Amino acid sequence: MPGSEPAGAGGLPPGRMALLFMVMLITAAGNTAMQSVMPSIGAHLGIADVWVSLAYSWSALLWMLLAPYWARRSDRSGRKAMMALGLTGFALSFALCGAALLAGLHGLVTGIQAILLFALARTLYGAFGSAAPPAVQAYVAGRTSRARRTRALSVVASSFGLGTALGPAVAPMLIVPGIGLVGPFAAFTLGALGVLAVLHWRLPDDAPARLPDTPYAQAFGEHADGWPGNTQDDDPAPARLRWGDRRIRTWLIAGALGGQAQSMLLGVIGFMLLDRLGLRHHADDAAGPIALVLMCGALAMLLAQWGLIPMLGLGPRMSTMLGMALVVVGTVPVATGHQLQTIASGFAMASAGFGLFRPGFIAGTSLAVAPGEQGGAAGIVAAINGSAYIVSPAIAVWLYNRAHETVWLLIEALALIVVIMLWRSKSLGLPDPAA
Repeated sequence: MPGSEPAGAGGLPPGRMALLFMVMLITAAGNTAMQSVMPSIGAHLGIADVWVSLAYSWSALLWMLLAPYWARRSDRSGRKAMMALGLTGFALSFALCGAALLAGLHGLVTGIQAILLFALARTLYGAFGSAAPPAVQAYVAGRTSRARRTRALSVVASSFGLGTALGPAVAPMLIVPGIGLVGPFAAFTLGALGVLAVLHWRLPDDAPARLPDTPYAQAFGEHADGWPGNTQDDDPAPARLRWGDRRIRTWLIAGALGGQAQSMLLGVIGFMLLDRLGLRHHADDAAGPIALVLMCGALAMLLAQWGLIPMLGLGPRMSTMLGMALVVVGTVPVATGHQLQTIASGFAMASAGFGLFRPGFIAGTSLAVAPGEQGGAAGIVAAINGSAYIVSPAIAVWLYNRAHETVWLLIEALALIVVIMLWRSKSLGLPDPAA
């Protein structure tokens, strides 16, 4: 029985937390595995770098627009239903993306047609895949106390870190005869379907109709799965949270600027390695070095989230500020290095910074609002995260191909603005502004 499991991180049973972790991990791993092979696929198809980057833009725009809607929908339909919808959207999108690219690589369609079909298939991920992350965040936030929430949400956020490490690590092993570079798409489609099956089997139904005698989520008393909610928190506030709410405004600006910096670095790193390592005309050999650098960054991100945050007892504000400071320092060797080791080390340092930044920004937004607003906060956070990938990666690639130093200066500037803004901020909506 669910109630018989001992409480784990943040008060949730370990098995429950592991399942939520897997929901987030499989999509993160799939997307980073895709990022590690897309530069090589683009080179094989004869597609300019900037068009490969723009292929993600439409799905990112849909993600930003629809994530708040799915978050509000989870208040009515249940968090589990939205997680299932998100996984289904991811699996179907990945399968169709792989099919489109395979057709292009085998000459069944032209390179530009393959990329257009790829972008069209990504629509499913942007439209429906965006339902899962806010549902997971709201599920965790609704079942953890304020004191434990930063740590619990950092565990959830670290699933992205582990996923970004796992994806590039396994991507070269998934390049198999017959489907070649499209192998990761097939593998992670099957992985997502497996997680979806476990989700249906193991996570209790939390739809409002299944909750006895209490309004769903806003009550924060006894939940359908038998776990006590945050009875020590304030009374629930209205569920519709506005983007301009003064309690979360500073956090959202910080999240948006830091997210743009991260998406720009991720968007340009693969193409930069093609040039710095002289692999532009040996695209098949590029997947390994790109995967290595991405994996180093992901492992550093995990170290920050699993080690530094609990060890140093970092609160949201300090975690976000320290993270952006590390980004400023780590970007320098990435911008100036010409050896794989130098670039990987700088990327790892910057990634550790992003590993501190993201749970800090997420937890800060969650702690700034009332229990009844957690679904709305989760949706806005997911939209902010998705907005970073609409045009920023393509802008970064465009700048890199014309005046490469400008992209590094822009990343540095965005990170510095976040540090200065939070340093000077007097009130962030936290119980303790210095946290």
